[in-house]
Amino acid sequence: MDPVTVRISRRPISVGKVIDSVRTKSAGGLVVFIGTVRDKSDGRRVSKMELEAADDMARNDLARICKEASKKDDVSKMAVVHRIGMLDVGDVIIVIAVSAPHRKEAFSACRHVIDELKKTTPIWKKELDGKSSRWVDGEVN
Repeated sequence: MDPVTVRISRRPISVGKVIDSVRTKSAGGLVVFIGTVRDKSDGRRVSKMELEAADDMARNDLARICKEASKKDDVSKMAVVHRIGMLDVGDVIIVIAVSAPHRKEAFSACRHVIDELKKTTPIWKKELDGKSSRWVDGEVN
């Protein structure tokens, strides 16, 4: 079984399934990051978000980032599921789950994945407010 799972999905993400996919008997720490669509961004109202991706390129880049994190930290398993399509406020955009023998490595690897994907992964976000829309820079926190 591959210790890294990466998916780009048009369907809602099952957070529980992502978590279950990284559980192991040897992991003492399991860290999860869940990114959601928020209702405000840079002082502007947000009613929806549209996400687009170069699917194969995005999957390959996420796999590369996960492998980097695995080399840097002692990781048991990792899973990243990123949503694309039209999402409403509160919808889950991304779930990153990392299991490791210890919490320090799990936290470090999870943070590495979210920070690096914002820099290089070809996934684009457009925020809509009901009247207008704008593309969002990937480096926005």
